[in-house]
Parts: sequence; structure tokens; C-alpha cells
Amino acid sequence: MAKNKRQKVKHYNRSFYSRETRVKRGIGIVVLVAAVLAAAWFAAPHVLDWATHTWYTVVKDRDLEAESASRAEAAASSAAASSAAASQAASEPEEEKPLDGKAITGGSWAELDVTTLTDEAAIRAAARQLKQQGADYALVTLKDAAGTVYYASGVAAAAQSITENPVDAANIAAILREEGIIPAAQLAAFTDPVSVYTDRSMGVHYDGNRLWLDNVSAAKGGKAWMNPFAASAVQYVGDLIEEVQGMGYEQVVLTGVQFPNIITRKQDFGASGGKSREGRAAQLTADIAAWQTRFAGSVTLWVSYPDALCTAATDALGTTGTSLGMENLLVTSSTALDADSRAALEQAAADAGVKHVVVHDTAAFR
Repeated sequence: MAKNKRQKVKHYNRSFYSRETRVKRGIGIVVLVAAVLAAAWFAAPHVLDWATHTWYTVVKDRDLEAESASRAEAAASSAAASSAAASQAASEPEEEKPLDGKAITGGSWAELDVTTLTDEAAIRAAARQLKQQGADYALVTLKDAAGTVYYASGVAAAAQSITENPVDAANIAAILREEGIIPAAQLAAFTDPVSVYTDRSMGVHYDGNRLWLDNVSAAKGGKAWMNPFAASAVQYVGDLIEEVQGMGYEQVVLTGVQFPNIITRKQDFGASGGKSREGRAAQLTADIAAWQTRFAGSVTLWVSYPDALCTAATDALGTTGTSLGMENLLVTSSTALDADSRAALEQAAADAGVKHVVVHDTAAFR
């Protein structure tokens, strides 16, 4: 009888998932991983906050809520302070720059009648009128060619020259500055027939110590003159410049820096050269240089001549007014100069070394 043979069973490693099923399964795994990562991303801050809070409150025994409130309060206080400071800075007006009293602006000049400047209202009204007219400088005559001093000078040689009703020169200067006008004191230099009687050493003489007059006698209109060769006369003018500078006039205009308009044999200047044009020109140049040196840096000093003395040599100056070594020249004219005349005058001054030339029409601002 034949033996039954055991049948062998074959095992096959076979997947029962189709390709489509496997793809879907892979996508599902990717989506699951992304979801887990997203959840971890959003949960991380909260986990860190919890861990930090636990660390400081449990391990370090600190009150984080109180500290957070304190920091918030400090931040709010700082913000409020910054806001208040910014508001205050915005509300405060910008500080105006002080008026530079020594500045040379090249602007317009106007003359004020000092006898009308008797109180603050009058001074302020005059200053505002000049400002409206476009003036930059106000010429205030504090000593004129008649020898009158219009303020209470403390210089000894001016004792007999002060007017009966002196003005408050310092107050005039202060108000002009407040109104944006540069105050300029105008002082007559050697054309002074009064001060020489207080100090005779300052005068032009004849026949010893007698004062020379430019006419036969005082009864006929003859006037005494200060002597540009006299050191005391030069000192006196300088002392007046210093005095008005202390009253607030950082610009000073000198008129009458000249000799008598005539040359005669009776004139005694106490030095040689007073009777020649060359000697006169040299002495006026020396006097101007002395004043400029004395007040360098503290006063802007001008020498003023009418246009007629600037264009031709005369006995009064010995040369043209542009040739005496001044740094700043103020030319006065009763009529407006035409463009060619002005250009020629300015060129002559520049050629002579004058730094600043202003032509002032005395008929303007009236």
C-alpha cells in the first residue's frame, strides 16, 4: 500500500495593500506629524511661561505679578514724563537770538531827533516807525557840532557842554535794541566850540593861550575849534566813545574829524604840519588809528563825512575823506547819489583800504 505523502505548504511574503492605499497612508503620516509639530509650536510659549513661573515662584520664591505691575507702572510714569517734556518744549516759544550791536549789516541808516526821545512811549514809537520803514540803524546824536552834549556825561571836559534837559541815553539804546534797531551814537569830534573853554589845552590857539576863532570875533559868529594835534583832544573824544559804549551803544559814528576849513598864519596847533595839507592828512590818519586801536573788538567805529569831502582834497582834511585809514566810512548825502557816483565813491574807498562803506541819504526816513 502506498504511503500518503504530506503536502508542502508554500508561504509567500505578500502585501495586501494596493499602491493607492500606501500613498494615502504616507500622506496621513505626514499630516499627523505636521499636526503634532504645530501643536508643539503653539504650546511651547505656554509651557515655557508655566516652567518659568514655576521656577521663580516655587524655587526662587518671587512674586512675579507684583514685579510685573511695578515695571508697568514705571514704564507708564516714564512715558508720561516724556510726553509732558515734549509738550512743554512744543509750547515754549523759540528763544530769539540777541541783537548783535556790533554787527555791520550793510542796511539802512536813519537819524532820530534826540530832543524828542524824552520818555519810553516816544522812544518806542520812533523805533517802531523806523522798523516799519526798513531802517536797521538809528543814529542818535549825543554830541553835536555846536558842542552840546545831550546826556549827563561824566567826562570832566564835557562839564560845560551838557544840555539843560539831558536824555536817558542808556534807556534810548535799550529800547531801540528791544525793537530790533541797532543804536548808533553820533558824536562830533573836533568841531566843538564849547569844550575847549573847559580845557583850553584841547583848542587851536593864537598868540599864546588865546583860542583861535574861525571869524574875527565871537560876536561876528567866530567859533573856537578843537585841535587834532592836541593829545588831550584826542583823549577827550575817546573818553566819550567809551562812555556811550557803556550805555549800550556798540556802534559809534564820529563826525567832524577835521581841521578848520581855512588855513591862516595866526593858527597855532602846537606842532608843525597844521598849516599844510599833508600835515593835516597825516595827523587825522594818526588820530583815527588811535581810536580804532583803543576800541578794537568792543566798538564798531565809523567816521562820517559828507560826500563832498570824500571826492576831492580839501583844507579841512588835507586829502579826500576816503584816504584817512578808517575801517568803516559813513558817507552822508543830502540827495541820493546816482549809481555811477556811488560806484566811483565805493571803488575809491576800497582802493584806499576801507572795509565797509555806507552811503546814507539824510533826506530818507523823514
